[in-house]
Amino acid sequence: MIIRQFFIPGIAHSSYLLGGVSSCVIIDPARDPEPYLMAADEEGFKITGILETHLHADFISGHLDLHKRTHAPIYAPQRASCEFSHTPVSEGSLISLDDCSISVIETPGHTPEHISYVVTHLSRGDEPVALFPGDTLFVGDVGRPDLFPGRAHELADALYTSLHEKIMTLPDHCEVYPAHGAGSFCGRALSAKRSTTIGYERKFNSVLQIKDRNRFILELTDNMPPSPDHFRRCSDINRKGPTLLSTLHDIQPIPPKNVIDYLREGTCEILDTRRYDAFGSAHIPGSWNLDSEINFSTFTGWVIPPDKDILLVVHRADEITRIIPMLHRVGIDRVIGYIDGGVVRWALAGNVLDHIRTISVHELDALLSEKETVVLDVRTAGEFAGYHIPGSINVHWPDLRTRWSELSRDTQIAVICATGSRSSIACSILKRNGFSKLLNVAGGYTGWIAGGFGDKK
Repeated sequence: MIIRQFFIPGIAHSSYLLGGVSSCVIIDPARDPEPYLMAADEEGFKITGILETHLHADFISGHLDLHKRTHAPIYAPQRASCEFSHTPVSEGSLISLDDCSISVIETPGHTPEHISYVVTHLSRGDEPVALFPGDTLFVGDVGRPDLFPGRAHELADALYTSLHEKIMTLPDHCEVYPAHGAGSFCGRALSAKRSTTIGYERKFNSVLQIKDRNRFILELTDNMPPSPDHFRRCSDINRKGPTLLSTLHDIQPIPPKNVIDYLREGTCEILDTRRYDAFGSAHIPGSWNLDSEINFSTFTGWVIPPDKDILLVVHRADEITRIIPMLHRVGIDRVIGYIDGGVVRWALAGNVLDHIRTISVHELDALLSEKETVVLDVRTAGEFAGYHIPGSINVHWPDLRTRWSELSRDTQIAVICATGSRSSIACSILKRNGFSKLLNVAGGYTGWIAGGFGDKK
């Protein structure tokens, strides 16, 4: 038996190749099928099955693209009511893989239809040796049950049962291969460790130490982290069947004069993927700024409208091949091109530019003494509670899309996060809503503390 893990940073997604003697299955595949095809070829396996644990909320699954390339059957939870051709599985279903047997257990909680796959290596024995729990059990955490409005307590109760009456009855030596790790919004405190065992989690997973069902439900439904916008649409896309990658728009360079025509039509958004220092120096008015090197998939899925055409601004044209797959992972499929020559060519064509003043933490400190500047902290409420500049206002950056009206356009606002990247996103949102007196704090709280200002009250 062979297990190969495929990990995608940013969304912190893990998918797997489970191989027997000459065949293999792919579990919870990402949208791009190429890594699995290459791995199967390297191992000398034929892909004979595509297994989904649940309708993933944080990314678009690759089951249809992989099926098109391999003709392997797709196995999905019966309760998911998937609309594409598939084999529905439920409690007790068995899937054969050479000398391995894969049994299905229903483990609702993170989602109502969730299942897990238990693997027994028959040539070695009759005890389970591996578990693919999807988002039911993580290393050091469990799946969040609050993604369905009005059903958090119901799903937390189901999750308690799934964990304590099913998963934790497996032997301690059984290896666990979850679908996510640290950095994912599918849990609260996932470990950076990418696999574990039942015995390790039994001993060290703090959530599993909560034996009282009511306390467990309260813990999993109180003060959970915010969930990105795309969580509310990816599940349904995965149920209906994602658009095949081969049918998506070819990405072309668009001259600035044509960009103006797109903007006049009002059906297009400009997504500037450069770092905050470059964006602050000069950008096309109305652009969103999301740094392609900082949790790009999740952040774009959170705020970029999926029903608009997208034009990209990139630092270099060769970045396109890296950026486009990250957008596709969260269903941002309507990318029609990138601005040929970027901001430089846009300026050479005589077009209007905008900018955001970037300041150092030392400048921020001087402004605080003058008390003429409002400090807007755009980190999460949890980060803000840990440390913040006294008197600062906390609005999580995605919420500024609606909460910008709580701020005054006439006041100078210094926007701060942990580094300067999320605050730049926030500045771009405020700019789109008519704010001009904006300052982005370079280095954020990391620079603030390193500069010796962290002990100031």
